Amino acid sequence: MKAVHWAAGVMFGISLIIALLFTSFQIAIYADLDVYERGYRKYDVLSELDMTMDDAMYVTEEMLSYLIGERDELSVVTDVDGSRQDFFNEQDRFHMAEVRGLFMGGLDIRLAACLAMALCLALLAVTKADIRRLLPRAYLLALAVTAAIAAVIGIAAVIDFNAVFVAFHNVFFDNDLWIFDPAEDYMIRLLPEGLFADMTARTGAVFAVGLIIFLIVSIVLIKIMGKTGNKNLA
Repeated sequence: MKAVHWAAGVMFGISLIIALLFTSFQIAIYADLDVYERGYRKYDVLSELDMTMDDAMYVTEEMLSYLIGERDELSVVTDVDGSRQDFFNEQDRFHMAEVRGLFMGGLDIRLAACLAMALCLALLAVTKADIRRLLPRAYLLALAVTAAIAAVIGIAAVIDFNAVFVAFHNVFFDNDLWIFDPAEDYMIRLLPEGLFADMTARTGAVFAVGLIIFLIVSIVLIKIMGKTGNKNLA
């Protein structure tokens, strides 16, 4: 039974970390739209597009609404490049439909992770596991595995973000329609690689903060339960 308890505990920890990862991504992308305005100024995208900040933010807000499923079609008519036209072309729409599929799939994975956490807790409760002692230690084990994976990806991104960026697209897309021509595609001018790198770092920072918070809580609980156990032995 102890092995079952540990398996359920580690699964709980892994599910918690997965849910936290996708939540961190959503926070980084949606919580503060001003980050896009700062990014557009940082990478001087307005001069590349010949459009105002208000129009760029309008396009951004509509695009983000599309990605999270709040609108059905990615079509935004605005003033860009000296004329009033649809900001997005057919290649943009095709690729962003695939991106939306990934994003919505990520939200489904988060929901599944939360359900897995609930099932693990139910199993531990039914089998009378010492949840307060088990879960903090199981989280530390799950965190160690996650930290090792994250460290490898993080180091690779710091060394060559473009290589990681390309590898990501090669893994998740079975076509080359994610490769855009800045001379023809407004979207790639609005979203330069540097902006993606900044968003990745932002997601990582939010994720790290969440992991650290749960780490601190786990360590505190382990110490409290350790003192309780010592008192009981005395």
